[in-house]
Amino acid sequence: MDRIRSAFNSVIKNERYSRFTLQPAEDGERHVEVKLSDDATDDATEAEGQAGGSMSFRPALPYQNRRHLCYLVLGTLLIFVTGYLIGYVSHRKPQTTTPTLNCDAGVELEAEKQQDGSQAVVAPVSDPQLDWKDITKLLKQKLTSQAFEKVLKDYDMNRRSAGSDEDKSLANRIYGEFRKQQMDPWTDIHYVQLQMPDSERPNQVLFGSDVFKPTGYLAYSATGKVQGKLVYGNYGRQEDLDVLQKKNVELKGSVMLLRTGKISFAEQVDNAATKGASAVLIYPDVEDYKYLANTALYGHVHLGSGDPYTPGFPSFNHTQFPPTQSSGLPKIPAQTITANMASTLLQNIGGPESDESFKGGLSSLTYRLGGIENVTVEVNNVLVNKEIHNVFGVIKGFTDPDRYVVLGAQRDAWGKGYAKATVGTSVLLELARAVKEMVEKDGFRPKRSLVFASWSAGEYGSVGATEWLEGYMSSIDRSVITYISLDGVVMGRGSFMASASPLLYSLLENTMKEVQSPLGSGTMYDMMGKLNWQNNALRPMSMDDPSYPFLAFSGIPAVSFHFISPNIEAYTYYGTNLDSMDHLNYQTNHHTSEMTAVAAQFAGQMALRLIHDRLLNLDVSRYSSVVTSAVGRVNGRISQLKQSGQLKEVNSIWLMGARGSFQRAADALNLAITNTDLNDKEACRILNDRMLRVEHTLLSPYVSPVETPFRHLLLGRGSHTLASITETTDMEQLHTQLALATSTLHGCANAMMGEIWDID
Repeated sequence: MDRIRSAFNSVIKNERYSRFTLQPAEDGERHVEVKLSDDATDDATEAEGQAGGSMSFRPALPYQNRRHLCYLVLGTLLIFVTGYLIGYVSHRKPQTTTPTLNCDAGVELEAEKQQDGSQAVVAPVSDPQLDWKDITKLLKQKLTSQAFEKVLKDYDMNRRSAGSDEDKSLANRIYGEFRKQQMDPWTDIHYVQLQMPDSERPNQVLFGSDVFKPTGYLAYSATGKVQGKLVYGNYGRQEDLDVLQKKNVELKGSVMLLRTGKISFAEQVDNAATKGASAVLIYPDVEDYKYLANTALYGHVHLGSGDPYTPGFPSFNHTQFPPTQSSGLPKIPAQTITANMASTLLQNIGGPESDESFKGGLSSLTYRLGGIENVTVEVNNVLVNKEIHNVFGVIKGFTDPDRYVVLGAQRDAWGKGYAKATVGTSVLLELARAVKEMVEKDGFRPKRSLVFASWSAGEYGSVGATEWLEGYMSSIDRSVITYISLDGVVMGRGSFMASASPLLYSLLENTMKEVQSPLGSGTMYDMMGKLNWQNNALRPMSMDDPSYPFLAFSGIPAVSFHFISPNIEAYTYYGTNLDSMDHLNYQTNHHTSEMTAVAAQFAGQMALRLIHDRLLNLDVSRYSSVVTSAVGRVNGRISQLKQSGQLKEVNSIWLMGARGSFQRAADALNLAITNTDLNDKEACRILNDRMLRVEHTLLSPYVSPVETPFRHLLLGRGSHTLASITETTDMEQLHTQLALATSTLHGCANAMMGEIWDID
């Protein structure tokens, strides 16, 4: 057969033949005439002699010879085709189609590369392996309370401070676990400056004859020794300080005594500094924190995240550390003290009696506002260079491996950090093990990738995570679908709260409908009031939330969630040495391992839904109400200023128009989703890219990440935000920021529309 095929190919591929024509014969029959180019005549004659036949085509062949030639050509062609088909059938590779799952775990078309390189379309084939119910069932089976009981004990440590030997040893251990699971682990090393107490010069507070030397401290406080009138300012919120000013308590130059809670340490210090205070003391009041009154308190006061001495850029070893620092570093000293120390100060503070809302749980004294007695605060913290390691592992997707969900947990803590670090690390590792096993043994084929991240220096303001974002933003800003924080996922039992990008509200709701309530009956959706779940569970994302840098700095949809005891907003043992297994067991009524398993299932189902469905579970329509509400407040503020005559030649009509463009773009995107065949992989990828542009394009391009890192127009912090526009008293700044905010919102709407010719 090969010889016949070769002979035939030598005939039809010979360049000497210019064309075949059919010439009519005298008897009406048609014969084949093969015309030669002029320069090929001699070669044809030679070939004719070698063939041993009369193949001269000038003059025409006699009729019989012509007919024989025709039969010969047709016969040869028939033999060739028959042989080719026999060879193809006997040697072709069997067809195989890798089963994939669409948005509804249904059917899809797959094209297979054939042996000859062509694409053959295979008929729709139902996936014989896993649908969504199979996946959730497998996940629940693998994430058991028994497994978590063991891993929680394994990772319970007495000390795990950032950059310490224990921290690095734990990082190596996690790296080893990822390598054992064949997750292609890697590390990300940064050289950061962390502030710590000076062992030779302890911080101290002097009040009359009393000298206090607290062991707790606030990282990134300004250093120095200051004196001022002691003033009690409740939680240090803006409304609290306004009360003091209304009562004519002088705040300028004062040392403010504040109780922790409601807002972050950094916000408390910033509010006090804005009012002119010279220093801040912060203590845990027994009304909010029912533990030993001599418990030391730890935290940080950087109004930002990451290493404040390399703002906006990563602290790699090759970084030359330019002489700059974050604008969020406080200008005044700040120090924590115990409840016992605060009690002594409050007993002798003097001044007018406070309002009822200012009174705490120290029943042995009367809460007064002070402004009478002097107090001295001395802070001697020092900066220490530390090497920190972030550790990563990945489970790669089968269809779009370049799109991934990141699950992260902080590894370090001030003390034992059981709820803060042990639980999150355990969930991270068990989720990685469970999903990897589903892929290797159970036939799960995720479309996108899962990245598991263990962060260091989280206690200093998400330093490890932020440095990673700063270092690789150009590589990950359009690839990371969502960040899911595993920090503090178990704080108690009986209730639930979450903070998230509006894009993830629907995903949260759907997951709550599927995960069983830890109380034993119904789902989490039932537990949180069904249709009223948003009011009961959702909280605004605060600056000290570990998800905040991903959302407000990087424009990545992010979510944090927490199982917590009813009627409690925070875990009282954070930032103390009391964050231990015993105290968390008390909060969960000794169901810690069960609660951890439920939290892992909740995080896992959110992550798997995002990497399993062909269409991403990002609901753009949930942002519309957020945008409308924010724009409405700005419009009301501008109308008020115009009526009072404070603002002229400024109109909010353009901002209202941008809001309309956003709404129309969201509607158009939802309509495109409705009208798209979700079996079409390329169409789904285009829609997914349009959804992923929303969060990123809400970052203002008009502010510097060095000066204003949290650039998000709606959820960020700074003069560029819509919330700031409603509060500013500088009319020139308002005019400028209004124009820039309008442009940012229009840009987001345009990006959501997709193609440039579809832009409204």
